[in-house]
Amino acid sequence: MKNILEKSGFICDMDGVIYHGDRILDGVTEFVNWMIENNKKFVFLTNSPEKTPHELSMKLERMGLAVSPDCFYTSAMATAEFLRSQAPGCTAYVIGEASLAKAMYDQGIYMNDINPDYVVIGETRTYCFEKIEKAIALVNNGAKLIGTNPDTVGVTEHGIMPATGSLVAPIEIATGKKAYFVGKPNPLMLRHGLKKLGCHSADIAFIGDRMDTDIIAGIESNVDTVLVLSGVTAREDIDAFPYRPKYILNGVGDIVNQI
Repeated sequence: MKNILEKSGFICDMDGVIYHGDRILDGVTEFVNWMIENNKKFVFLTNSPEKTPHELSMKLERMGLAVSPDCFYTSAMATAEFLRSQAPGCTAYVIGEASLAKAMYDQGIYMNDINPDYVVIGETRTYCFEKIEKAIALVNNGAKLIGTNPDTVGVTEHGIMPATGSLVAPIEIATGKKAYFVGKPNPLMLRHGLKKLGCHSADIAFIGDRMDTDIIAGIESNVDTVLVLSGVTAREDIDAFPYRPKYILNGVGDIVNQI
């Protein structure tokens, strides 16, 4: 545990690590305050493309945590940066929330439903047959299919909901084209987080609650991984995977408790 305390920075997943829905988890306030008081660099990384950094900052503020919007990085932002790096000035047909469209605009990528370079899918509650039909036609006409993240389901206060992987599946099946997913476990997401922190991989720890996205992304990015059991993974689940996190904690509060 001493090694974690000496880290210069932390990349933290959000849901299952910081909060569940609209409830902050035990020990999180103490952990965040400890990072701030000790001048630790940190960024909250989320596979969800549904909220902007400012909206995420306001969400934490409602829970009693004051965290700057600059401390958040989403799969929507990572997707937009990826497209800009691949094809500057490209256009996209986007199925997703306003936050995804904003991330695209911020990177100089504009909307096009006639002959776009890309079809980009993110989590949304406005998914409908007409949009699927349009996406299929555009992909068949040569647009590249991109998903913000590969998660098939997400856990909300209302239960299990379909996530981006599930929304992309009908388009993949109908076109025979596989999507490229930018979010975790793609190490691109974590590398963006490292760049945002300005830290070397050896100087940070990545904290997550999922073996199949968070921990594998950390391992493939060569950073120390911390699995917290406050989210979807139970201790008995760990042996089902051919890799292991460096540390296993009940929650992020355990880090501060070691002091």
